[in-house]
Amino acid sequence: MSGFDNLNTDFYQTSYSIDDQSQQSYDYGGSGGPYSKQYAGYDYSHQGRFVPADMMQPQQPYTGQIFQPTQTYTPTTPQPFYGNNFEDEPPLLEELGINFDHIWQKTLTVLHPLKVADGSIMNETDLAGPMVFCLAFGATLLLAGKIQFGYVYGISAIGCLGMFCLLNLMSMTGVSFGCVASVLGYCLLPMILLSSFAVIFSLQGMVGIILTAGIIGWCSFSASKIFISALAMEGQQLLVAYPCALLYGVFALISVF
Repeated sequence: MSGFDNLNTDFYQTSYSIDDQSQQSYDYGGSGGPYSKQYAGYDYSHQGRFVPADMMQPQQPYTGQIFQPTQTYTPTTPQPFYGNNFEDEPPLLEELGINFDHIWQKTLTVLHPLKVADGSIMNETDLAGPMVFCLAFGATLLLAGKIQFGYVYGISAIGCLGMFCLLNLMSMTGVSFGCVASVLGYCLLPMILLSSFAVIFSLQGMVGIILTAGIIGWCSFSASKIFISALAMEGQQLLVAYPCALLYGVFALISVF
């Protein structure tokens, strides 16, 4: 046995020891970079290098209670446009721009030529009353056997356009086309009375001429008074009344003949 031990010991002489195996390292990249690994001592912290840094979000700890999740959104009740109920909604006629109180005041201003006109009310664009008066004027002409609806609306449009240009040249503040059409339409009310008389009586005699001249003066005076009050054109009423008289004179000719 002593000979075998000597043979085993003297067979091969080396400095290798098994304890040095765990200390050896293998560098696969050749430069000791992120790909170098240790044998029997693998470093698992390098596994996260393949995930971009912007995709790694820190985990926030859960602060709620069990079976009671944290409420992050507080629902709000929608607010209605006009209020909580239908009582807050404006009237339908007010939304359409129809005010019967203002219509009645404008009508009384036209029927009473000596009444002082309210400039704030007369400066409104109200076409409900003028449309009714134009229809009434055409209806009274129809009762007299005259189908003149096209002439009524055509002459009204041309007259409103002419007065709109003239008043913008004469006044300092200017006026809108809707205001001019509203005033001229309301002042057509006395002409409805003339066309109503033409249904019963003939207006081609002396009485008819005098009545027609008076109605033309009434309409033109009322229109010029309202324009002067709304546009602050003091001392120019006669200048405004003359073109108004020409316009209402055409309507008078339609009523008489």
